[in-house]
Amino acid sequence: MDVNERLARAGHVLPAPAAPVGAYVPAARTGNLVFTSGQIPLRGGEVMATGFLGESVSEELARECAIQCVLNALAAASTVCDLEDVVRVVKLTGYVASAPGFTAQPRVIDAASELLVNVFGEEGRHAREAVGVAGLPIGVPVELSLVLEVRA
Repeated sequence: MDVNERLARAGHVLPAPAAPVGAYVPAARTGNLVFTSGQIPLRGGEVMATGFLGESVSEELARECAIQCVLNALAAASTVCDLEDVVRVVKLTGYVASAPGFTAQPRVIDAASELLVNVFGEEGRHAREAVGVAGLPIGVPVELSLVLEVRA
């Protein structure tokens, strides 16, 4: 079963890669590593949510945003590699726009981590950071990036 089939089994579809909106590329490959740029929760060209966790954005909505971000990161990675060549997910870095006192950033980013394990199995287990921040681009509640190891 390929990556797209595993995503479909989990109820998701790999989106088309988003075009960069600045002086960067969606993903860069060096040797056997692929680094994605930060991905925000765009679905069908629209922002899924804006705001802060602990204020106007629920954990449930933020988890949905995290899933969309990881789908967007995989789409970005597909611009420089075949996702079938992914040997393992090395690292996920997640940022959560957080109101003062909000401390459940790991629960939000868990949604993205869980999807990676569902799609890649044990090779989807990764190192991770889930960081609360004061703000993210265009007011989105979640942003994340991936580092993938791929076959040569």
